[in-house]
Amino acid sequence: MTANAVLSPVPPPRKEPPPGVSAMVRLIRDSFALVEPRAEEIAQFFYGMLFSIAPGTRELFPVNMEVQRSRLLRALVHVVQMVDRPDELVPFLRQLGRDHRKFGVVTSHYEAVGTALLSALKKFAGDAWTHQVEQAWAEAYTVMAKTMLEAADNDENPAWWNGRVVDHVRLTWDLAVVRVQPDYPVPYRAGQYLSVEVPQRPRLWRYLSPANAPREDGTIEFHVRAVPGGWVSRSIVGHTRLGETWRIGPPMGRMGVDRSARKDILMVAGGTGVAPIRAMIEEMGGWGDNPRVHLFVGGRTRYDLYDLDNLQRIAMTNPWLTVVPVLESEPTVQGVEHGTLADVVTRYGAWAERDVYVCGSPAMIRSTVSRMLVAGTPLDAIRYDPFTLD
Repeated sequence: MTANAVLSPVPPPRKEPPPGVSAMVRLIRDSFALVEPRAEEIAQFFYGMLFSIAPGTRELFPVNMEVQRSRLLRALVHVVQMVDRPDELVPFLRQLGRDHRKFGVVTSHYEAVGTALLSALKKFAGDAWTHQVEQAWAEAYTVMAKTMLEAADNDENPAWWNGRVVDHVRLTWDLAVVRVQPDYPVPYRAGQYLSVEVPQRPRLWRYLSPANAPREDGTIEFHVRAVPGGWVSRSIVGHTRLGETWRIGPPMGRMGVDRSARKDILMVAGGTGVAPIRAMIEEMGGWGDNPRVHLFVGGRTRYDLYDLDNLQRIAMTNPWLTVVPVLESEPTVQGVEHGTLADVVTRYGAWAERDVYVCGSPAMIRSTVSRMLVAGTPLDAIRYDPFTLD
């Protein structure tokens, strides 16, 4: 069993949990806060224990475990943050359970993971690991595993889809647009993200957001930037070949335009975070009537605004869409706003009456959402789906 979730860049507000679970929530959060500074050691111990008690699980993971270890702890932090928010945690766990089918995970793997997880937490919690703490973690993990297993068992879709690369365009030395033709259409929604496995990096799955709404021919466009130390992203940008086969995992994430809200929309996209934004805008372009959409798309340099021409062409034929380009550097460039996305967006106000969608790197999401909250934007109006860079 792998851990593919990541830490939400802005912790959700704490709601008072139901009386029956408040003690459990407090024990989980307090004990995790105690061991979190030793996250890397916990992850190493966890995987060592897992591979010892269930040797067959080793083949589910890549040879290089560096990325995987960091994913585990980020996943735990995410769950700890959401443990008293079942309306959000349960859908996330269901998606994660369906996603884990691609690894060949079975019930016994969940049992081994639970044993390894509690052993790792116990070792690093020391004297703080009481019977009550252990019981709280055991109960929480049991609920998590049950939710994931039920979702996996009830999923009638394939564990993954095979897709053939039909186009690969390298826009800059570190950025490429790749189009993939799946054997069968992948049932994602505009705004969601997918995991992919490429032949150059077996068992190293990376999350990518489609840059287009679902199409009749099923083709999916991905925008990929090679990140420092990114085994998969650097391979995709530099070594993808036409005709090669990718594996595509089930759709994840809850991003998507809620038309029932009948509210105008603010969209904020940084770098390749423009991909899910463009997919949502493309989907909206197929509707006869739309709310107003104000889109800020930003980056450090002009090269980061690689999709600006496409977005401006869409805006020319869709009067409900306004596109504002933003640059952090190159202050002499005309026709753009200057500053960070967080600076520029909040310069316009609090956007309190709009639904807000933020897409980009975890750092960009964190800074933008934090600044918007200070400016007065309601947190429950802001939507984002953080995920790993590589």
